[in-house]
Amino acid sequence: MNYQTTVSLKDEENLNSKKKEKKVYNHKPTPAFIGASWSALLIGMVAYCVGLWNAEMILNEKGYYFTILLFGLFSVISVQKAVRDKLEGIQVTEMYFGISWFTSIASIVLLTIGLWNADLELSEKGFYAMSFTLSLFSAIAVQKNTRDVAYINNELAAKEDEH
Repeated sequence: MNYQTTVSLKDEENLNSKKKEKKVYNHKPTPAFIGASWSALLIGMVAYCVGLWNAEMILNEKGYYFTILLFGLFSVISVQKAVRDKLEGIQVTEMYFGISWFTSIASIVLLTIGLWNADLELSEKGFYAMSFTLSLFSAIAVQKNTRDVAYINNELAAKEDEH
């Protein structure tokens, strides 16, 4: 059976128009989730930094771990932004996308290597690993929430301008 003879041109046009239709995301994150994300970020970062402040290690070691925290936070925010830009149809070069992923993975690997070779108690190593992980995850959530709210506010403003 020839498929073309069983489908009318109108049906084909309807299928094409449905494919082109842009699906709009319109659910803002709840204030509780936004607050929890910010709280987790602050708790993770402050705990990590307080741990460094109180650690009995030389200053350049403290600087290494602090730099890894900043590097990791910036990297995961870049990954989240690049992924979101791609989803929204904003051009992202493959080089930037790849570098963002590479630096995120590199920050985790560098922290792991540093902790593996550090002269710290196992509980201290676990503390740094967990506060680092909490900070990275919550930074992604904060960036996502910020982006969601801005996107939805822009969509609502555009709809109001149309009317």
